[in-house]
Amino acid sequence: MTIQQRLGPSSATTRSAILDLVRSGGTVTRTELAERSGLTPTSITRVVKSLIEDGLVVETGFLGSTGGKRSTLLELNTRARFAVGVSLDAGRLTYVVTDLSGAVIGRLVSPGIDQVGPSEDVARIARELGQLLVQLDIPVDSVVGVGVAGAGLDLGAGAERLSITATEWESFALTQALEPRIGLPVVRDNDAACAALGQYWAGRIPATQDFATLYLSNGFGLGLMSGGSVARGASSNVGEIGHMIVDIDGPDCWCGARGCLEMLAAPRAIVAQALQQKALTDDLGLSGDPHRFRSDYELIARAAARGEARSSELIDRSARYVAAAVLSIVNVLDLDRIVLAGPGFADAGAVFVRRIREEVARNARTRAVHPVLIELADPGLDAAAGGAATLALQHALTPHAVGSAGRG
Repeated sequence: MTIQQRLGPSSATTRSAILDLVRSGGTVTRTELAERSGLTPTSITRVVKSLIEDGLVVETGFLGSTGGKRSTLLELNTRARFAVGVSLDAGRLTYVVTDLSGAVIGRLVSPGIDQVGPSEDVARIARELGQLLVQLDIPVDSVVGVGVAGAGLDLGAGAERLSITATEWESFALTQALEPRIGLPVVRDNDAACAALGQYWAGRIPATQDFATLYLSNGFGLGLMSGGSVARGASSNVGEIGHMIVDIDGPDCWCGARGCLEMLAAPRAIVAQALQQKALTDDLGLSGDPHRFRSDYELIARAAARGEARSSELIDRSARYVAAAVLSIVNVLDLDRIVLAGPGFADAGAVFVRRIREEVARNARTRAVHPVLIELADPGLDAAAGGAATLALQHALTPHAVGSAGRG
């Protein structure tokens, strides 16, 4: 199906889609745009002219001569606009500034959001965001918007805030609180969806390739890209892989089920298992404080990465459960790429990658048809923030690809 058939005659959506083709294509010609979009050469010429006039696209040279008029090469003008992404996380608050390609050109990391309430932190976010732009010498009027990534259900439909890690942030009206302070549009989505979107945009993964990003912070989330857009579901809550049942006789979960991945393999579960071993607790200096479980988890993950046997066993046990869950996702959705991202994979991500690769290569239903690429995001710690910046870029520049994201 061509762009014209999918989007209809609207000039705004057509322009949005052509800009996306230029972005994802790297370097393209007007002829290639016409072929890929199904639009007439005249229509392409008109749209490209407007994109060049707005500084979003530039002409960068010519194709080699084949006897006729040489075709002009077009590229995204990556420094024409910028976007800011913010990742709300208990461990750290991460800001990134990206250009139009999604490339990170500056970052700032500050203390996490679990110390005070969101009303107090909004002022800090506005201040630190402004400081970063000043440091990078980027004028505010060249920034298209701010994207914010955070955990939690989409509460727009009145969902109950039910989570063992729930905070006021999950239902806080961030857009209304932050926009007046910074003078920029703000859009918001969950961290897994942002991480997936960032991989698609910056990684130049074609829209024809469906893939998923497995995100690990306090818990697990799954961002699914399909046809160049984030898959949403009936209530915009696609990706609750943390509540996939991986052991029908497992422990009770706060969601009401038993044996969920979160209860067996998430950082909180790994820490709880480690605290049952007094010698390991003492050797690693684990606090045992429920409010500091992320710090304790990082100590365990770093020890595992160093080869400490008891920590390695805990991480490997978690990785086996995660591999089983990912295998089911691969089989159900017929994916050929899974990207692991987020702070939970920062230290021991290689263990999870190895276990998932082994499980998928051995048991994926389509293993004889096509391989499945399992990889760590680079850089994993910036994945949600970088994807949040991409969310802002997408809302501003390619809105035809936006689903129901952007809640406040």
